This record gives sequence, structure tokens and C-alpha cells, in this order.
Amino acid sequence: MHSDLFAHQNMAKPAAAPGMAVHNAKSIVYAVDGECYARQGSMVAYRGDLQFEKLGQGVGNFLKRAVTGEGLALMAVRGRGEVWFAHEAANCFVVDIAPGESLTVNGRNVLCFDPTLSYEIQTVKGAGITGGGLFNSVFSGQGKLGVMCEGNPIVIPVSAQAPVYVDTDAVVGWSAVLRTSLHRSQSLGSMLRGGSGEAVQLKLEGEGFVIVRPSEAKPQKQQNG
Repeated sequence: MHSDLFAHQNMAKPAAAPGMAVHNAKSIVYAVDGECYARQGSMVAYRGDLQFEKLGQGVGNFLKRAVTGEGLALMAVRGRGEVWFAHEAANCFVVDIAPGESLTVNGRNVLCFDPTLSYEIQTVKGAGITGGGLFNSVFSGQGKLGVMCEGNPIVIPVSAQAPVYVDTDAVVGWSAVLRTSLHRSQSLGSMLRGGSGEAVQLKLEGEGFVIVRPSEAKPQKQQNG
């Protein structure tokens, strides 16, 4: 049988080592030898002896939806084998987090991660209760994190001389060392006249980077659990 479908870049290859790697622009492959964690429903294929366990509400820091209204519904993948993760054809990236580093990521952009990483849901400082869903996942420790983004991400350096302002519905993540606050870019008069639709942004200050996607967030589907 012959087709471009069977091109070399599309074919699954045996894993060279345990852990995650980008299979293609839209998926991550994880060679499991023990366990890993991933968002519920993100498995698209696997081979080997693997078990999938839904992590329910109240299990450690894995799901705090009842407290924050946000959260990340996760599953544990245990055993030995290979599993492919993807979500709605979003672009996928692997971030290697070193000791002493930490990354703040919006829960909707987390795909999978190593069990060696620490994970905690935190309220975005300075954001108050406005802005809608400003509860992000903070990853630290040592290991790899699979991140996804609808479209090609925009990574913007942040410096003490040049703070960056981002749409709260477009932000994917940022260096956890950055200071955050809400910034109003419209005058009261403009808001009374209907405004531009861009009244409030998240301001990031310090030394680091911020990742945004080239579109605002779509309403999330309700997840059970």
C-alpha cells in the first residue's frame, strides 16, 4: 500500500529513552516506565502495558475546582509502554524545567508532565477576582512539561525596563518570578461609551518571559469529575 500518509515523518518510531518527546507539531509521545500525568481525555493512542486512572477532586493539589472554580482535571498513566497525547490539534511543545526554575501555565494549556515536577494551583497575584479564571498552575522542580497552544505561540521577553501587558484570555504562561497586576488601559469615558473590548490586561514586570497565543480563549466545555 502506497500513500503520502505513510511518509517517514508520520510514522511512530520506538522510543530511544523513557520520558516525553514531541512526536509532531500536534502531539507528544511519552515512553512510560513507571508513571506520568496528563490531562483527562488527552490520550489518542498507546501500546504496551499501561493503566489509566482518573484523579478525582480532592486528591492532593491535582484538582481544586471546588475551591477556585478552575483547575486541571488529570489522569495518572502507570506501567510500561508508549502513549500519545494530543488535544484538539493544538500545537505541542516540551518544556524542560531545571532545579530552581518555575513556570506558571494556564491549566487549559497543560497536556502532560513528569511525576518529578511539583504542581500547585495558585491565584494570580494582583488580579483580584476580576479577569475571569486567573488561577494558574505553577510547575517547579526538575522534569519535562508538555504544553499546548492553539496556533503558533508568541514568546515576549519581559525586562525591568519594559513590562508587558497581555490579554487574560490569550495568555498561556510566564516565568513564575514575574510580578503580576491588573492594568486598565481604557479611560472611564471610553468604557461608558462601550469601550474597545480591551479594558483590562495582565501586567507582568521583572525579568523573564511571557507566552501568549494568537487568539483569545474559547469557552471551555464542562468537564465532569
